[in-house]
Amino acid sequence: MRFQHSGQIWRDFPELVPGIVFAEGITHTVSVDDPVAEFTARASSRLAERTESELPEIQAWRRAFARMGLKPTQYRCASESLLRRFRKEGALPRLHPLVDMCNAVSLAFAIPVAVFDVSKITGCIEVRYAAGDEDYLTFSGQVEHPAAHEVIFADQARQVHARRWTNRQSGLSAVQTSTATALIVAEAMHSSAASDVPDLITAIADQLAAIWSITPTATLLSRSSPRITFADQSR
Repeated sequence: MRFQHSGQIWRDFPELVPGIVFAEGITHTVSVDDPVAEFTARASSRLAERTESELPEIQAWRRAFARMGLKPTQYRCASESLLRRFRKEGALPRLHPLVDMCNAVSLAFAIPVAVFDVSKITGCIEVRYAAGDEDYLTFSGQVEHPAAHEVIFADQARQVHARRWTNRQSGLSAVQTSTATALIVAEAMHSSAASDVPDLITAIADQLAAIWSITPTATLLSRSSPRITFADQSR
């Protein structure tokens, strides 16, 4: 499979810094209590000083959403939504060890982190502008069609795996107990993203190695190197 951002996305958002992690050998029978506690403590420390809306990572995504024609307080990037819920409730619901760990890392870095079940992706997945006829499966089982020019994660079967860029993933490729291979995507646009995103994907890769005893592939993408191809051995 291949992951990439379209040339139009790079043209319109040249400040984008994406980090990618590809992991095989995922199981749901491990404990992530320690890393979740560690990363959420880091988030708590940051939120003690300022609210999530004041963090530079979140402000950058709010500006990007405004440029996409979206109201930033109506459609929030995933990390802002997580931080907001964490600030109000003091914890996040547990879903799956991999998702729980990545959510905690997202809280600590205030950067959106998406986790996809690779077995549900057909061929290439591209972050691009929608044509308007693609299919998006909600978590409630309904099929939606993103608006034309909305930024989406779409595969070769025109299935949408995330809407409004970093706002909401689909129910189709959500991680579940049967997930064995995962694609993890972190994206940021703030001024220190070039150093923060490498630290984030290194943190995720280190946890994958420590908890699942696997060696993931981790890389940064850029306008000059916009895509990466993975060999999924599970297929």
